[in-house]
Amino acid sequence: MKIVVIGTRGIPEIQGGVETHCQQLYPRIAAMGHDVTIVRRTPYVGASKGMKEFKGVHLVDVYAPRKKSIEAIVHTTLAMLKARSLNPDVLHVHAIGPGLLVPFARLLGMKVVSTNHGPDYDRQKWGRLAKFVLKTGERLSAKGSNKVIVISQVIADILSTKYGRKDTELIYNGVEIPNLSTDTDYIERLGLKPNRYVVAVGRFVEEKGFHDLIRAFASLAPEGYKLAIAGDADHEDGYSRSLKQLAAEYGVVLTGFIRGEKMRQLMSNASLFCLPSYHEGLPIVLLEAMSYARDVAVSDIPANRLPVLSPDDYYPVGNVEALASLLGRKLKAGATPRKYDLSNYDWDNIARQTVEVYRRVLT
Repeated sequence: MKIVVIGTRGIPEIQGGVETHCQQLYPRIAAMGHDVTIVRRTPYVGASKGMKEFKGVHLVDVYAPRKKSIEAIVHTTLAMLKARSLNPDVLHVHAIGPGLLVPFARLLGMKVVSTNHGPDYDRQKWGRLAKFVLKTGERLSAKGSNKVIVISQVIADILSTKYGRKDTELIYNGVEIPNLSTDTDYIERLGLKPNRYVVAVGRFVEEKGFHDLIRAFASLAPEGYKLAIAGDADHEDGYSRSLKQLAAEYGVVLTGFIRGEKMRQLMSNASLFCLPSYHEGLPIVLLEAMSYARDVAVSDIPANRLPVLSPDDYYPVGNVEALASLLGRKLKAGATPRKYDLSNYDWDNIARQTVEVYRRVLT
């Protein structure tokens, strides 16, 4: 089976939840004997510029402007034309922004599977026009795709209620169970001590809620603990600059975008992981923290409400005082590893489920 994938910035090692999803999923599908091509956005490929293959997945780079208001629409149009030239059995479109052009893909004669990673129009960075475009993308991809994959029951309910799409395929995001790192050289260079810091991970955009976390941690001022945030901005803007200034003011450790052994050390030695988001699909970074057996403090948005977590892990989103209280309770309890049942989030099963969706599209 020949599959072309669009809607992601690309792989490998490119920041973002959809990107992590694709990096885990498609090498597994390629290893099952399928021909997989991912179309990447040129501004994000970085050190992997010119790379033609990653773990059996073909990589094709297509132009995208570095302007967030038009990036997705311009790139998706060009990517669909490129996909048509590759003559795939299935075009897999990720996210609702690129979903705006699903009717165009169908007009070009392609079979389309869409994955809805969540209502992106809820993100605080978007203005009124962008929200309208994203809602339109959600509607067109829901109504126009041959099959729609959703990563949570919350998203399935949205598509059923709003568009009457009742045949969505629920396939969760996944997580790999890592080997915990016993090294500490990297975190020590950051000025961190094992089990004496809170960690958060993500892009520096407003809906991630890192400003709330910094203010909550500063108000708590737990003795002997530090706050570390791993990530950065895709597009430097007023919010990311103000966040970095706030972090500097309160002594927060900013690592930048990290992966590999550095991330393993940062997660393995953390006392607590915090996800203060206002918007998520099904957050892979939360699953990753749980795979490291870390205790978690999480905003109570629907996407974060995993059945393996307890009510004591949540606080009302946007409530800085409640977040500070939750951090205080958990840090007082100490850094105790937690066991979570992550059997629903196995990437090998997810790859098999996704291929089965492709097969149903072609029969």
